[in-house]
Amino acid sequence: MARRATLFIDGNNWYHGLKGLGSVDLGRLDYRRLSLKLVGPRQWVGTRYYIGRVSQSGDVTLYTSQRRFLAKLESEPRISTHLGRLEPRPATNPTARDLRSYLSNLRTKIDSRVFQDLMRLARRQQKTTVFVEKAVDVMLAVDLVVLAERDDFDDAYLLSADGDFTPAVEHVRSRGKRVYAVSASSGARLAATLNSFIRIRASSWFDDCYDASV
Repeated sequence: MARRATLFIDGNNWYHGLKGLGSVDLGRLDYRRLSLKLVGPRQWVGTRYYIGRVSQSGDVTLYTSQRRFLAKLESEPRISTHLGRLEPRPATNPTARDLRSYLSNLRTKIDSRVFQDLMRLARRQQKTTVFVEKAVDVMLAVDLVVLAERDDFDDAYLLSADGDFTPAVEHVRSRGKRVYAVSASSGARLAATLNSFIRIRASSWFDDCYDASV
C-alpha cells in the first residue's frame, strides 16, 4: 500500500522564499498540481495552508485578494486553509531615516524649497506600521504533531525553511513518520532534523505546476 502524504504549508515563509527566485508566477500556481508533484507515488491525503488573516477593516484590496486566493485553494476538496492573526506593530522606515541623514550631510546646494519638501517627506515616512503574523506557526506545529499522533499520515511535507519547527519535526519523526521540508530558502537548522530538505533553486521547477486555465 502506498504511503500516505500530507503537505503543511507555512504560507508566509513559503511566499517569501518563492519571491527570492524572482520569476515564479505566484498567481497561477496550482496547489493541487504542486502537491501531486511533491508526493510522487505516495497517496496524497491533503494539503493544509497556514496564513495570517487579512482584516476586512484594513486594506480592502489586500483583503479581497486574499479571500480570492483562499477560495481558489479551497475549491480543491483535499486542500484546507488555516488562518492565524495579523497584528499591527509600529516600525521605523530605514529608507526614510537614510534619506534624512543623506540630506543633512549633502554638500551640494539644492533649492531650499526642494530640500524642505524632501525633509518633510522623510519625516512623514519615518514612522510606519508593519503587520506581524501571530499564532500561525504554532497552529501548524500543533497540527503536525496531532495528526502524526492520530496516524493520519505516514509522510509529512513541510513547505517552509523555518527552524522554529524543529521540535515538532523531531517529535513527529520519533513516532516513526518521515518529514521532508521544501523551500527556495536555505534552512540549515531545520534540515538537520529532517529525512530530507528539498531545496528549489530555479523557477523552472514550477513549469508544470501552473493553472493552465489562467
